[in-house]
Amino acid sequence: MTDPILPRIRPAIAALAPYRQGKQAGPDAFKLSSNENPFEPLPSVAAALQHTTPINRYPDATAGRLRARLGARYAVEPDQVHVAAGSVSILHQLILATASVGDEVVYAWRSFEAYPSLPLVAGATGVQVPLTADSRHDLDAMADAVTDRTRAIILCTPNNPTGPIITSDEFATFVERVPSDVLIVLDEAYAEFVTAPGAVDGLAERVFERHPNVVVLRTFSKAYGLAGLRIGYAIGHEKVLDAARTTGIPLSVTSAAENAAIASLDAEAELLERVAVIVERRTRLVEGLRAQGWDVPDAQANFVWLPTGERTDEVAAAFVAGDLIVRPFPGDGIRISVGEHESVDKVLQVSGSVVRSLHR
Repeated sequence: MTDPILPRIRPAIAALAPYRQGKQAGPDAFKLSSNENPFEPLPSVAAALQHTTPINRYPDATAGRLRARLGARYAVEPDQVHVAAGSVSILHQLILATASVGDEVVYAWRSFEAYPSLPLVAGATGVQVPLTADSRHDLDAMADAVTDRTRAIILCTPNNPTGPIITSDEFATFVERVPSDVLIVLDEAYAEFVTAPGAVDGLAERVFERHPNVVVLRTFSKAYGLAGLRIGYAIGHEKVLDAARTTGIPLSVTSAAENAAIASLDAEAELLERVAVIVERRTRLVEGLRAQGWDVPDAQANFVWLPTGERTDEVAAAFVAGDLIVRPFPGDGIRISVGEHESVDKVLQVSGSVVRSLHR
């Protein structure tokens, strides 16, 4: 049998590996590979999901109720809020709106693994700027990487998968070095977990007002525990977000997701109590790992980073053998999400045995 003749695929797309989701866990294992919230939905959020628009009807394409709610929360007009199926969807839309063939998109590396695909799909060129020795964004080098072909810059704070933040002072200095017609996306998917003093907070500092080329991204997937419903939002200049809305897939935010997000905002105090619990577990995990000899960068999200380098696959296998599903990045390191209470001691048990073998 001869192979069928298939449609022509762009070579760059054919060579691009699809996004690789964190490995699923078996019934007796802890899934610590996807930075999910380990808590079940609050009863009030679960109740909101029972009052969704019938599934034979389309949702509100604009997510108008949620945009109005977020606009009131952050004292902006609803048109300065954009809602989509996760903040990464908005990022994809923004890159499509700003970059094309011959253009460049600058981002730190290693950072969120979806970033490299975004400029490539748009036909643009990604420019990776290595992190510093302590796993932070090298903002001076990123500013130096800007050329007359640069159309967008992505900043991830706290950085996924390494954990450190960008400070407010660092961001302010960086923005002044970037031409005002270059889009800067401040990806703050893990902002609610940050405890470091001086961390940039794009919404609290209203950076989008002083700098209309800055768009701030947030998500309901992490701290709010709605990862399975796929909903995130951006706040920025109306015309910039209009461009994102133009490139987005219509009707991608379901009524269930919108209702759950609004209910989560109603229950925010209770949800942030859960965030505090996760932060306490994170602190215990970081302190335990460092006491064992691991070189753990500053952890400001709901995960920790082990810089295991060339032995990443070997170390990850040890965690899997201990019924802990972690996220390996071959050649670089391992990201371990902060999960259930019982998982913390189990992580430390396995990491202790592994670190001893690494030092033999």
